[in-house]
Amino acid sequence: MLTRRFILASAGATAALGALPASAAERDNPMPEDLRKSLERDPTAPVLGNGGGNITLSEFFDYNCQYCRKMLPLMSQLVREDPQLRLVYREWPVFGADSEFAAKASLASLQQGKYWQFHAALMSMKGRAEEASVMRIARQVGLDEARLREDMQGEAPERHVTMSFLLGDHMGLRGTPSFICGDEVVFGEMDIQELRDLVARGRKTLGVA
Repeated sequence: MLTRRFILASAGATAALGALPASAAERDNPMPEDLRKSLERDPTAPVLGNGGGNITLSEFFDYNCQYCRKMLPLMSQLVREDPQLRLVYREWPVFGADSEFAAKASLASLQQGKYWQFHAALMSMKGRAEEASVMRIARQVGLDEARLREDMQGEAPERHVTMSFLLGDHMGLRGTPSFICGDEVVFGEMDIQELRDLVARGRKTLGVA
């Protein structure tokens, strides 16, 4: 599986949802603070682990990405192992309309307090995530389907998905899964030790004990 590590550039550009760097490049520049805030502190982004933790790991994923699905148990293990880890999920539906439907449904489930159950079920499903399969799983985890469909039309899911595409574009992300910690991005499937090492490097970069 291809992986690539690069440091985020600091060139500025103003986007619809905030000031973001124009691109990512393989050079030794720190992440601008406006980008870090947009990436790590977006109120529409689900957070797993310690919400007040001393390091943030962000994952860009798509429910129809087979490698993203493989990462689910490893991400859960990482959170269990590291009590100071703050994991931010960025729904990035790069595989088309079915993936966007799944992403917005998942984000809408936050309103019913069942995001994590729904997220895990979608990541564990067989076959493609599309409207019929997504709603079948929604019912299985106890979501109110009518309310879910209504909440999918709200501002928060749309804003989150739009921001994910803006961030992905401006940082030059290659696809899913992409992991960002400190000033570093890694693209592709990782094993548990590679995830631990990424988080450790992030802490070192930011001077976190």
